Amino acid sequence: MHDTSWERPPNRSNGFLIRTLRLARLVLHLLVAVIKVALLLPLVGRARRTELIRRWSARVLAILNVRLSVRGEVPEVSAAGVMFVANHVSWLDVYLLDAVCPVRFVAKAEVRAWPVIGWLAVKLGTLFIERARRHDTARANREVVDALRQGDCVAVFPEGTTSNGTLLRPFHASLLQSAITSEARLRPVAIRYVHRDGTVNLSPAYVDDMSFGASLLRILNEPDLAAEITYLEPLPVHGRSRRELAVMAEKAIANALNLTEPGRKSGKPADPPAALP
Repeated sequence: MHDTSWERPPNRSNGFLIRTLRLARLVLHLLVAVIKVALLLPLVGRARRTELIRRWSARVLAILNVRLSVRGEVPEVSAAGVMFVANHVSWLDVYLLDAVCPVRFVAKAEVRAWPVIGWLAVKLGTLFIERARRHDTARANREVVDALRQGDCVAVFPEGTTSNGTLLRPFHASLLQSAITSEARLRPVAIRYVHRDGTVNLSPAYVDDMSFGASLLRILNEPDLAAEITYLEPLPVHGRSRRELAVMAEKAIANALNLTEPGRKSGKPADPPAALP
């Protein structure tokens, strides 16, 4: 039998110090972002703006010790006029996507009122929708169409809420009308957080009545967090209804996450992910 009597208990003070330092670095990084967004972003062109957002998001992941792996055909940072359709697990999803190919997100209107984060979201071009108001979808679709026709990339989370990463919720089709109207490219994106053995990591999930502070603490407590993004093949938009596109995107993402249908628990990925360059 293995004798463990000599082993020391975990040093909780070291863990607390590491979490505190990471939190301090994150707050400082956020303050720097506020200054850059207020003073620098209005003065630079689209390409420079996109690169600044990409680097800033990659830095957020580095501070939180998130290792990002990307599979599939990675879009160019300057990709334009594309709608990305992704499953939604955590507020970290935003930084994962922006660290590869920055986009304009469609978010619930409540985000606009969040301290600092809401202000940043507005300045970075986030499009807001009041989900409780059915008629607001038409207005949001018009704004998304305008953004896509101007050459912006837009990302939507058609589940309408987050999951814990072990299931996929049914996709709502309403905002996919924007891709049809603008004749934009439509690319499904699968997001997953995993342990070293490839099983789903529940720690990043931002679900139910969890506060942002509690979610952040769980992520800070993770010594090594791995995230995967899989960019899937574009869906044929021409001649399709928004409901057909929602079903196609749902199936594509479910298959990528080893979910043959919404609600089925995810297994271990079949293949190891490619590293992000």
